[in-house]
Amino acid sequence: MSPRILAARDAAAPPTAADGRPSTPPGAREHRFDIDVLRLVASCTVILGHVAAAFVQAVDDDRAGGPSVYWTGHLFEAVNSFAVPVFFAIAGWGVLVGARPRDEAKMWQRIARTGLPLFVWTGLYLVWAWLRDRNEEPMVHLAVDALFDSVRPAYHLWFLYTYLPIVAVLAFAVLVRDGKRPWKLGLALLGVAALPSLLGTVREVTGWAAPTVGWSFGTYSVVYAVGGALLLALPADALRGRRWPLAVLLPLTMAGCFWYHTQVHYVIPNAHVFVGAMTVCVVLLLSRARVPERWRPLLGRWGGAAMGAYMVHVLFVEELLRPLISPGMGAVAATGLLLAMFVVVTALSYAVSLAWGRLGLRRYLG
Repeated sequence: MSPRILAARDAAAPPTAADGRPSTPPGAREHRFDIDVLRLVASCTVILGHVAAAFVQAVDDDRAGGPSVYWTGHLFEAVNSFAVPVFFAIAGWGVLVGARPRDEAKMWQRIARTGLPLFVWTGLYLVWAWLRDRNEEPMVHLAVDALFDSVRPAYHLWFLYTYLPIVAVLAFAVLVRDGKRPWKLGLALLGVAALPSLLGTVREVTGWAAPTVGWSFGTYSVVYAVGGALLLALPADALRGRRWPLAVLLPLTMAGCFWYHTQVHYVIPNAHVFVGAMTVCVVLLLSRARVPERWRPLLGRWGGAAMGAYMVHVLFVEELLRPLISPGMGAVAATGLLLAMFVVVTALSYAVSLAWGRLGLRRYLG
C-alpha cells in the first residue's frame, strides 16, 4: 500500500541535532522515517501474500490436490495477515496526528490522489483481462460494478473502497473539531452511507440487479485506524526496552493464522484476535525505530513508488507466476519458486512504478 494514500510527506529530511537525532523547527511537521519503513514492509508483505495465495489457489485450497504447494502457500500466506490493518493504522495516524488536514480543499486533494489511480487501474485491469479473454462478465457490466465495489481482475483494489471512507470520516471529524464546516465532505459521506439502501430500493422497484456496494467500513477498520494513531504517536521512551515480548509474540500470531487458514477457514478475518495481535506487534516493533541517514534518500524514492507497486503487482503475479506453478511440485521446488517470484514480482513492480514516476504519471497511476 502507498505512502501517497496514507499520509502527506515532507520533501526533505528534517535537520539533525548535535546528538544525531532529528530536530524539528518550531511549528514544522516532524517527518517519521520509521513510518516510511512500516509502509514499505506492509507493501512488500501484500505482494508476498498474493504470491503465496497463487499457490493456494493452484490446488483450490485442497491439500489433496498438491500437498507441498498447499502447505508452502499457506505458510507464507500466514505472514501477510497484518498488512491491511497496518495500512489502516498508518491512515489513522496520518489524518489524526501526522498530517492533520488544514481545510476541506486539502482533504479532497488527498482523496483524489487515491481515487483517480483506483479507477485508472481498474480500467487497465479490465482491458488487460478483456485482451486475454479472462473477464468473467461483459466488460461494460464490470466497469459499472467497479464504480461501487472492486471487481475481478482488480480484486486487490477492494482495500481502497474501505480506505477512502475511513480517511474521509476521520478528516471530517478533525475539521469539525477544529471549527471548520466541511459540508461537501459531509454530504459525500452521507451519500456513501445511504447508497446501499438507495440501490436496494431501486432493485425492489425496477428489478435491476444493482451492484454490490463496497464503499463502507467496518468497526474493525476504524479501530485499527484510531488505535494505530494512538500507538504510532507513542514517544520513543515508552517503547525503549519493552519490545522483546513483541518479538516473541509475533511468530506465535503468525502460527495462529497458519492454523486458522488450514484448519478453520481461509482467509482469516481482519478483525480476528490473531490478526489484531500481529498488527500491534509489527506496529510497535517498527514505531520510532531509528533510520540511518544514508538510507533515507533511498527510502524516500521507494516509498514514493509503493502505491504504484501495489497497483501493478497483480499483473505480474497473474502473467509470470501462475503459469509456473504445478500442483505436483515438491516442497523444495515450491518454496524456491515462491521466494524467487516474490523477489521478481516486487522488483518489477517497484521498477515500473519508479519509471512512470519519472515520466510524471504518478497522479494517474499512483
